[in-house]
Amino acid sequence: MKRIAFFLWLLLTSLTAFAQEDLGDPTFVPTVKVGKALVDGDSIQYMEMSNVYVYPELTFKSKRQQQAYLRLVKNVKKVLPLAKQVRQIIIETAEFTETLPPKERDAHLKRVEQAIVKEYKPQMKKLTFSQGKLLIKLVDRECHSTAYEAMQAFIGPIRSGMWQAFAWMFGASLKKGYEPEGTDRLTERVVLMVEAGQL
Repeated sequence: MKRIAFFLWLLLTSLTAFAQEDLGDPTFVPTVKVGKALVDGDSIQYMEMSNVYVYPELTFKSKRQQQAYLRLVKNVKKVLPLAKQVRQIIIETAEFTETLPPKERDAHLKRVEQAIVKEYKPQMKKLTFSQGKLLIKLVDRECHSTAYEAMQAFIGPIRSGMWQAFAWMFGASLKKGYEPEGTDRLTERVVLMVEAGQL
C-alpha cells in the first residue's frame, strides 16, 4: 500500500511540476482528478487523467510526405491556441452582449472588434498562407460554426461578406468547414494528440 501511495505522490508531483511549466499556450492542460469511490463499505482511491490516443504508426511514401506531416504538426501547434482563443472570445462576447440593449450592444461590439484587431493583428501577420487556412478550419472545429458564420453573427452580413471577398482574393474561404471524418482526418489526429500533450 505504501508503494502505491508513493507512486501516486510521485505521479502527482511530476504532473504538477509539468503543469506549472510555461507551455506558452492553452492547448495542453493536463487534467488529473483524484477521488474516492465507496465499494462494499470500503473506500477505494482512483485517479482520472487526460485522454491518451493510440493510432497506428504513420508510414510515409516519400521524404516530402514526411515533411508535409511535420509541417502540419508545427502549424497545428501554432494555430490551435489561436482557434481556442477565438472560441473563448466568442463565448464571452455573446454572453455579455445578450445583457445589453441594441445601441449599447453595437458600441460594445465595435470596441471588442478594435481591441481584437489591436491585439491579434501582429500575430495574424506572422501566419503563413497555409497556417491561415488551417486557422479558418480550426475555428470551425472549436466553435462549431464557420469563421464566416461567426463574423456574420457579430459584425453583420455586409462586413463579413467583405472579409470573405478579401479571403477569396487570396485563394481562401471563410466558409470552409472542418471535416474530421473526411479530408481533415490527419489534422484531427494531430489536434487530438497535441491537446493530449502527446505531440
